[in-house]
Amino acid sequence: QVQLVESGGGLVQSGGSLRLSCTASGPTFSTLHMAWFRQIPGKEREFVASIAWNRGAIYYTDSVRGRFTISRDNAKDVMYLQMNSLKPEDTAVYLCAAATSRGPPYPFRPVEYGYWGQGTQVTVSS
Repeated sequence: QVQLVESGGGLVQSGGSLRLSCTASGPTFSTLHMAWFRQIPGKEREFVASIAWNRGAIYYTDSVRGRFTISRDNAKDVMYLQMNSLKPEDTAVYLCAAATSRGPPYPFRPVEYGYWGQGTQVTVSS
């Protein structure tokens, strides 16, 4: 059983930066394929970025590429999302997720992830 806890959300102005953290409770973090998703009311849960257990496969959705950076520190059981040049359309609840396999064939699909955090709110003002 994997438990995930997000932190680092908040209110920032357009163009600002935030760094989100996701801490895993178990000793298996280093073997997990991880991802960040986001959700706003009235819209589907959206893939943001993912990172393989060995950092060998990293993916971003087009809308954040070049602005967001996903990383992980396996020794500390923590995954990060560095968000720069934030825009109002980035406003959402950001959720940390862990896949049920080390190499999910479609890492952008929510169904590939069996473990989810509660989310952290990111609000970007104009």
